[in-house]
Amino acid sequence: RRSGQYTMNHDHSKKIPDGASFDRSGSQDSLDELSMEDYWKELENIHETRGNNHEEGVALVVKEPDEGELEEEWLKEAGLSNLFGESSGDSQESMVVLSTLTRTQRAAVEKRVETVTQTLRKKNKQHQIPDVRDIFRLQNDSKGKVCDGSEPSTLRTSENKNETCDGTKGAEFSLGTDERKSPLEVMPSSDTDINLEIPFAEQAANLKDSSVGNMCKGGGGDTLLPNFRLPKDKTGTTKIGDLAPQDMKKVYSLALIELTALYDILGTEFKQQKAVKIKTKDSGLFGVPLSILLEQDQKKVPGTKIPLIFQKLIAQIEETTLETEGLLRIPGVATRVKALCQELEAKFYEGTFNWENVKQHDAASLLKLFIRELPQPLLTVEYLKAFQDVQNLPTRKQQLQALNLLVLLLPEANRDTLKVLLEFLQRVIDHRDKNKMTLKNVAMVMAPNLFTFHGFGSKTIEQSEFVMAAGTANVMRFMIQYQKLLWTIPKFIVNQVRKQNTERQKKEKKDKAMKKLLKKMSYDREKHEKQEKTPNDTDVPQGVIRVQAPHLSKVSMAIQLTEELKAGDIVARFLSQKSGNVQTLNKEEVFLYEIGGNIGERCLDDDTYMKDLYQLNPSAEWVIKHKQS
Repeated sequence: RRSGQYTMNHDHSKKIPDGASFDRSGSQDSLDELSMEDYWKELENIHETRGNNHEEGVALVVKEPDEGELEEEWLKEAGLSNLFGESSGDSQESMVVLSTLTRTQRAAVEKRVETVTQTLRKKNKQHQIPDVRDIFRLQNDSKGKVCDGSEPSTLRTSENKNETCDGTKGAEFSLGTDERKSPLEVMPSSDTDINLEIPFAEQAANLKDSSVGNMCKGGGGDTLLPNFRLPKDKTGTTKIGDLAPQDMKKVYSLALIELTALYDILGTEFKQQKAVKIKTKDSGLFGVPLSILLEQDQKKVPGTKIPLIFQKLIAQIEETTLETEGLLRIPGVATRVKALCQELEAKFYEGTFNWENVKQHDAASLLKLFIRELPQPLLTVEYLKAFQDVQNLPTRKQQLQALNLLVLLLPEANRDTLKVLLEFLQRVIDHRDKNKMTLKNVAMVMAPNLFTFHGFGSKTIEQSEFVMAAGTANVMRFMIQYQKLLWTIPKFIVNQVRKQNTERQKKEKKDKAMKKLLKKMSYDREKHEKQEKTPNDTDVPQGVIRVQAPHLSKVSMAIQLTEELKAGDIVARFLSQKSGNVQTLNKEEVFLYEIGGNIGERCLDDDTYMKDLYQLNPSAEWVIKHKQS
């Protein structure tokens, strides 16, 4: 039982180190020694709180996986489990995924399949074990050639300087259109532009090959982080929450493959940790898994996505004023925080807790306690180490790209709660002139609460404690500073989802044609669909789309597409057609959706150019409706 342990060895946390003593070598834009003081003080406060805490939690054991086990798990999560094992005969679904992958993504998959097949052979399992090259040979169409019979493509990627089988340079990535671009040509010229069209691992491979990788290293002083921005995408920016659940599943798998490919190219190990299940509290507020908290809360407030206690603590802190000096840094009184904690457990859900007695610094301490007491870290056991390792990536841009993919990998409850936390921290920083809490200070104070998870044994982190501290504080700064970017789904991933959907539809059509039993049924269905679609399809001339708005007074409208027409213009046009019996709606309440064709469902941002999007997905339907919260 190691209940009092953190990722860091707590013998040090009592002694705040002298500024000059810590080694900065491992962290790419290390924070100066003086500013680390907040970090060590926070760690000391945490240690004291834990010392007299009401209940010591059980340590969470991180299991050391057997050989090949991690890779097998990885392939399952990447949606490729039927490339091996008993189901390897039924690998059609995996083939659809493989057909949409880039060169570096395929190399990452190939490397893991190789490990799993070797392990299965060693264990002499009675499964049909395909040769890794056979799997990829099936996929060798003209676009994504993998050279036959040669060494695995992982090696080729790094050694053969980006050469494809015919010796030409550069990987091409397209959505099946003829317009093929070499990644280096389309890379934006500005170092602060984040390119979401070209897969991150492909960008890293090209940077490596053209030896310009050193250009965007950190430097230029640590206080100012680069002003990274997203160049405008004419087909619309896709945020987390804009896609339907079935497409988000694909986004998850693709983000996992892409992150692994990026880490492979950059020579950083990417390993998901595996937690052994432990007994946790099944009711209450502190030390309760997020999923159970939300179940409790949804009974009180249907549709709740953020724990009610978490929302209330933030509201309580904000109610006083965010201008209080040292907010989040100055701890509450430990004995009072402990008493409040116990009182909240007893009275919060009954609604009898008196919030007027809660001082602001105590509320801030309770908020941090809530995060620390989660039985599994907010950044999850699986990915906590990967979040920490972001500090080891060579450039700030790559660190940001990795964080973007990691946010996509978090479970929905964790991601939503993290988002609310980061938005709140930004509001605190907005008042820095008064509260003296700059981005750096807030990151210093919050990093130990998110990264020093009490359930892990100290073994998990072997780096120097000081480098680790500076590194996690930097990752924390990145998450706060670039939170808007981090909640964006990269265009190349949305394009790969579209491509998968298209491939899947083609396969389904072929399967239908082959099954005679379904002939009659599909004939009837097609006839029925034709009848349904007649008014829409035949009456709508070229360059015009039919937009449905079942909940508005004007239920349907034919819209002429022009170069400049945006999604927001269409919504505005509908809202201007008010009639007496329909309630007045604000522009913020309804959105235009792209539904079907090569996407499940996508909520469009107002600046989406409709003609460009129509060309990308001509068979979609267009519907105006409320956004599902």
